[in-house]
Amino acid sequence: MRARLVSLVAVGLALPAAAQPVATDGDTLKLNGTTYRLFGIDAAEARQWCGDYPAGAIASGTLASLIEGHEVVCEPKTRDRYGRLVAVCRADGQDLGKAMVRLGAALAFTRYSADYLADEEAARSEGLGVHGRGCQAPWDYRAQQRK
Repeated sequence: MRARLVSLVAVGLALPAAAQPVATDGDTLKLNGTTYRLFGIDAAEARQWCGDYPAGAIASGTLASLIEGHEVVCEPKTRDRYGRLVAVCRADGQDLGKAMVRLGAALAFTRYSADYLADEEAARSEGLGVHGRGCQAPWDYRAQQRK
């Protein structure tokens, strides 16, 4: 019996630990080797500023803080044009897209979904994050950068 217990403990120790997710920007994360684009939101680009407000860096930092030390589970919905899985991801059950929009760290990406529109309206009425600084929408910022 003891030998079997030692074997089970050894097997348990040999199993790889679940990888910690990593925020690659404000609306994308990597988990277990897979890149996920958060469904229904669009966050400021990494180098995007709104006046003196570093919107892109704050968005990335916000997502990183929401996932750090939490169990993240992603439910894929589709793939984007870059091959990333577009997914609803949750940290300990909390919808990350909803949290990002509600905290003012991202916009509801209504071109693809209206799921977070009420959260954006609430954040806008409170002047939170990008909603209180007159920031250019990330999709407009990207279009301008391509020109």
